[in-house]
Amino acid sequence: MSNWDRFLDAFFNGRVMAKYLPDILHGMGVTIELALLVIVTGLAAGLALALLRSFRFRLVNLVIVFVVDLFRALPPLVVIVFVYFGLPAVDVSPSGFVSTWISLALVLMAFSEEIFWAGITSIAKGQWEAARSTGLSYGQTLIHVVLPQAIRLTIPPLTNRTIAITKGTALATVVAVHEILGMASSAVSNSYNPSPLTMGAIAYLILFLPMVVLGRWLETRMTWRR
Repeated sequence: MSNWDRFLDAFFNGRVMAKYLPDILHGMGVTIELALLVIVTGLAAGLALALLRSFRFRLVNLVIVFVVDLFRALPPLVVIVFVYFGLPAVDVSPSGFVSTWISLALVLMAFSEEIFWAGITSIAKGQWEAARSTGLSYGQTLIHVVLPQAIRLTIPPLTNRTIAITKGTALATVVAVHEILGMASSAVSNSYNPSPLTMGAIAYLILFLPMVVLGRWLETRMTWRR
């Protein structure tokens, strides 16, 4: 057997791939569900914190900054392990899936809050003043005038950060969640062949490459035309 044949047998073994394809497809379903939950809750929470921070309540802002800096500094894996293994000490026992969802959502919340906040503060003071002069309240100015412009500016960094964090769903295998990497690793152990990892890599490309393309499209559509 040539080196090329050994390579194909190791990483593209058709018999092994066919046997474990249903497991990888199941893992894709879990990964999709987890990623969508992380994106929706993480971005929503980040935007809510940025809007709340814009009202400049000193004590509230100090708490927001502390929480955001904390989850920006901690590696996602550390947060997952703490939630999964630490919360049972206070009689709260989330599943591995819920632990990963909460952990990654908190990390995405922290980064997205800073991105949204940067977008809000980048809007010129004159636009705030012009909107207020028409009779709009502070909240109306924030929602109807400032926020639409800020979101345009935040699309590129927000998209990149969201993709980076949602790829962290692979960390869920540490807490026994049967997502793509977990199913692929289990299949490798059972088959003594790394071909399931190849399928796992392909599955991640199928899921996240469209997100990259969508992010590029949104960046083109939402940024200011020069």
